[in-house]
Amino acid sequence: MNFRPGNRDEPEINLIPFIDVLLVVLIFLMLTTTYSKFTELQVNLPVADAQAQRENPKEIIVAVSSDGRYSINKEVLEGAGVEILTAALSRAAQDSTEAVIVISADAAATHQSVINVMDAARRAGLVQITFATQHSGPASARGKS
Repeated sequence: MNFRPGNRDEPEINLIPFIDVLLVVLIFLMLTTTYSKFTELQVNLPVADAQAQRENPKEIIVAVSSDGRYSINKEVLEGAGVEILTAALSRAAQDSTEAVIVISADAAATHQSVINVMDAARRAGLVQITFATQHSGPASARGKS
């Protein structure tokens, strides 16, 4: 029997295997995680399958092109500001608050250009707004309207 007092070594925790396991888990998580990118969304709008709308004598048709130009009732506007749109919509409505704004925007038009039309309609006191779409039937697939 060994009854001599001596220095006993304190038990030491070896961290190297723990770090190796954590690195393996980190690499596994990095390889299996899927990253979503919002720029990769392919959105092709607008297309609707609805009945043709009946003609309304108080319709104001606002066309928005893909490059941000506007036309109201087939008259091209000079400028793209909200104030210019508001004045043009007020003239087209002829002081009638019952007029219906029909926004006919290109599928490649920016969201901001459509919001500008909606803001101008609100400023002009026109609250009835609708959107024009193309028919998704076989005639539009061949390029005919």
